[in-house]
Amino acid sequence: MSDSAVSVAVFGASGYAGALAAHLLWRHPCFDLVAVTSRTDAGRRLHELYPRHRVPLTLQEGDVERVGDIDAALVAYPHGASAPVVAALRERGARVVDLSADFRLHDLERYERWYGSHAAPALLDGAVYGLTELRREEVAGADLVANPGCYPTAALLALAPLARAGAMADVILDAKSGVSGAGREANQTTHFVSADENVSPYGVAGHRHAPEIDQELEALGAPVRPTFIPHLLPLDQGELVSCYVTPRRELDQAELRELYADAYAGETFIELPEDPPGVRDVRDTNICRMSVHVDGHSTRLIVFAVIDNLWKGAASQAVQNLNLMFGRPEGEGIS
Repeated sequence: MSDSAVSVAVFGASGYAGALAAHLLWRHPCFDLVAVTSRTDAGRRLHELYPRHRVPLTLQEGDVERVGDIDAALVAYPHGASAPVVAALRERGARVVDLSADFRLHDLERYERWYGSHAAPALLDGAVYGLTELRREEVAGADLVANPGCYPTAALLALAPLARAGAMADVILDAKSGVSGAGREANQTTHFVSADENVSPYGVAGHRHAPEIDQELEALGAPVRPTFIPHLLPLDQGELVSCYVTPRRELDQAELRELYADAYAGETFIELPEDPPGVRDVRDTNICRMSVHVDGHSTRLIVFAVIDNLWKGAASQAVQNLNLMFGRPEGEGIS
């Protein structure tokens, strides 16, 4: 690694998303992964926990002082645990991409309603929501980026063209994800015996990704409150969001496809096939693959979007954002 390489640490590298982020950064041509931390597995080498990632670094305690001076960090802690670490890193001048929910919601009252008290509220205003394809210029100039949740990533990319065009009156989001979305510490719901050969909804009374989706749709010019219901699938990774949109005006299939083609022209990580996509189409990639359809029976618009929840929904999107923050090609290390 050259002397000009950007030094990076991954805090929370023993979780699924953190371990994958460490893997991507370890092989990255311009980032120098100098430290990985864990709150539960300190002292073990990361490649002992995740042999296929082949990162030979030893996990440290998540102490910012011990990690030392670094240029940047990816923080993959749960909500609540992340904010104090992010604040300490920013005080030392490190640029941060945070994978938790701690900086996604700009309004403190809205955050506290869903997550409880916030440990670093002063940083909320300066945090950029890191959905790269929609906030590219803001991300490039940011010191703190809030990496989106996996469901909002797929849902917002699927709905952004309609929201910006003022064409969306209402929407139902039928979302499905593999068990890795629940994190490494599986509970009874995500245990193999409960998840295998089963499909089950959860978060029906209100999922924490709902206010994130609301906030970003408002910013895109569509102040709607989607009905959002996630479902657990017996997959290790992968995510499908089916969006059923009531339009403000009638669109035909040609108009709808043109709207999306124009919106995502030149986007490396957006694919627009004619046929509905499946989660295997995007496994282990940073790609969001989506198709658009007019329901001839109801005149509703249907948008299907698939991502890999650990890649585009978490780790590779975090690296995509970090690339932009340091003036690198955004696909570097993740293509």
